[in-house]
Amino acid sequence: MCLAVPVKITFIAGDQADVDIGGVGRRVSIALTPEARIGDYVLLHTGYAINVLDEAEAKETLDLLERLVAAEGNVI
Repeated sequence: MCLAVPVKITFIAGDQADVDIGGVGRRVSIALTPEARIGDYVLLHTGYAINVLDEAEAKETLDLLERLVAAEGNVI
């Protein structure tokens, strides 16, 4: 199964961007989302930003992912 995760852009250099993933930084390609700007949330899949998200949608998705991780500890 593949999963795309919302991340926040913190720096842009050409078609590369630094993003924050839960406090961890990573360099990714924004070649598929040239409209992305610093401060935007993008949907990251296999090292590529594939869509620009609005902040509310990104935060809702991140909250749901955190709740799934928390619930995993309660599964038998």
